[in-house]
Amino acid sequence: MTALLALDRVSKAYGSLVVTDGLSLALEDGEALGVIGPNGAGKTTALNLMIGRLRPDRGAVFFAGRDVTRLPAHARCRAGMALTHQIPRPFEALSVFENALVGALFGRAGVRAGRDRAAERACLTALELTGLAAKANTRAGTLTLLERKRLELARALATGPRVLLLDEIAGGLTEAEVHEVVALVRRINGEGVAIVWIEHLVHALRGAVSRLVAIDAGRALVDGPPDVVMADPAVQRVYLGIDVE
Repeated sequence: MTALLALDRVSKAYGSLVVTDGLSLALEDGEALGVIGPNGAGKTTALNLMIGRLRPDRGAVFFAGRDVTRLPAHARCRAGMALTHQIPRPFEALSVFENALVGALFGRAGVRAGRDRAAERACLTALELTGLAAKANTRAGTLTLLERKRLELARALATGPRVLLLDEIAGGLTEAEVHEVVALVRRINGEGVAIVWIEHLVHALRGAVSRLVAIDAGRALVDGPPDVVMADPAVQRVYLGIDVE
């Protein structure tokens, strides 16, 4: 089966600092994949290579059977990829609905200029899925951190993605809030959206993904079911002192 999204031996360096070193990752359609690694392992760089914010020095990126290595980020978004950021930055003066609409109008393929009913319906669906429908008319600047995280997800979902790339979406949340986010990611994946989630909170990933890839120094160490990956001696050495419960 052809992977929906793949990094094929990608390398990225900044001068003498090699951030990804021949890294290969593959995601199947509808799969939920977690990517773990210590600070500086290359996790966020890998996401930025997937979405097109960075271009690899070597290697290639494939999406839906197409080489998108040279395709810019906005074109990848319209093709069916969406990224959420670790620190949500909504348009604070706009409403929750208007924030989601910005995502739909910018990133959804086939929208028209001006008022677009399909984009508006996509926003309402995204807000329902993320539990923000009741806050649609609320100014985004008044939201709690958890609600901002939900809005970050809703804005990405409004683009109509086939794959959603999550950059530490659970960061900064309480344990109870982390459980809410895990349930939400599972719900999104259950709707058929493939997930790539990078996260330091491994216990959160264990509740939401079927496969983990552990990377270090820009290379993949172990790839497999979460319990198998976390029991691997190489991963245990790398994760000494990191939350693996």
